[in-house]
Amino acid sequence: MTHALVVIAALESEIKANSLPAHIPIVYSGIGKINAAIATFQAIQRYQPKLIINFGTVGKINPALSGLVTINKVIQRDISAEPLAPRGIVPLSSKPNEFITETHGYVCGTGDNFVTQHDPWLIEKGVDVVDMELFAIAAIAFEHNINWIAYKYISDAANEASAHEWSTKVNHGEDLFLQELKNHSNT
Repeated sequence: MTHALVVIAALESEIKANSLPAHIPIVYSGIGKINAAIATFQAIQRYQPKLIINFGTVGKINPALSGLVTINKVIQRDISAEPLAPRGIVPLSSKPNEFITETHGYVCGTGDNFVTQHDPWLIEKGVDVVDMELFAIAAIAFEHNINWIAYKYISDAANEASAHEWSTKVNHGEDLFLQELKNHSNT
């Protein structure tokens, strides 16, 4: 069944399916890059979308940010195959090491760990926020020549208090995202 767009979120606690307009499907991936890759592939097979919209929570590296942000570029922050390649680069691969969307916004670093301490590499690479799914979603979208957009709600400061902050704010971005989604509802 063909849909103009599909929303992919990691968890139902971030956004409830019944909050979305009835004609917009949502797929919950679960946490992490592997889960996100599988869910994105399945969403493409099932819905054949022209646009994938990712919504979720992020920790902020850039202290000036708050609320809902749009992502322009995503990189992997946890791939480390040194000395074969520098951190963030998959060695011996011709696939992209970053994905850029057409929207203006910020840089997201995706990794399969919850960031709870300062990491100078993130600042060096210009990472504004960190998550655990977007790179995989963008990579699968790229492989299928499908555009993607990501809206991320800043739930924590990517520090030692992150787990507590995230758990109390995991659903605070839903209304902000639904306002942005109205811009795409007629797509």
